[in-house]
Amino acid sequence: METIKIQGTEDTPKVTLDKEHEIMEISGRSLPEDVASFYDPVLAWLDEYAQDPNPKTVFNFKLMYFNTASSKLILDILMKLEEIHEAGHDVTIRWHFPEDDEDMEEAGEEYADIVDVPFDQVPYSG
Repeated sequence: METIKIQGTEDTPKVTLDKEHEIMEISGRSLPEDVASFYDPVLAWLDEYAQDPNPKTVFNFKLMYFNTASSKLILDILMKLEEIHEAGHDVTIRWHFPEDDEDMEEAGEEYADIVDVPFDQVPYSG
């Protein structure tokens, strides 16, 4: 399965999807001009990954900021992870947020309420 590595920019997050090394992470700022085309490869990768997931899947979100359009695509990613979990696989989502950023903490809590997947809120000092 092909690894996806997208370098982050001012407007797009860094994305690493590496099944072999068990690294799945989206970090940085997410406000791409064309949010659908940016996240399409991520969703396609998850569709392929769902056919034969690792024994344990840990997906890390380390976003400092995301816009409204990105929030819908983040939810789409979470829903795909929920499908993998519902198929009987071990899935954990880790939502990392700066300990002084209530908005990012609340966003994680809202997502945790929507999807039925083990969801860790991980504060860090910026």
